[in-house]
Amino acid sequence: MDKCPNYEKNLAKCNCTYEPCSRKGYCCECIEYHRSLGELPACYFTADEERTFNRSISYFTSKRR
Repeated sequence: MDKCPNYEKNLAKCNCTYEPCSRKGYCCECIEYHRSLGELPACYFTADEERTFNRSISYFTSKRR
């Protein structure tokens, strides 16, 4: 992965708790990865929701009704 000029800034705001994730701080890579799986990245979820590791769109929409 090429170094992102916003890497440190992105990393400081990233709420992903999946520790071996190689995409932390690389928002473009993260979004592309989760879109390919039909999911949303951690930053769309609250801290409690993120800890479930359920990144599905249906889970996201069920929490916003």
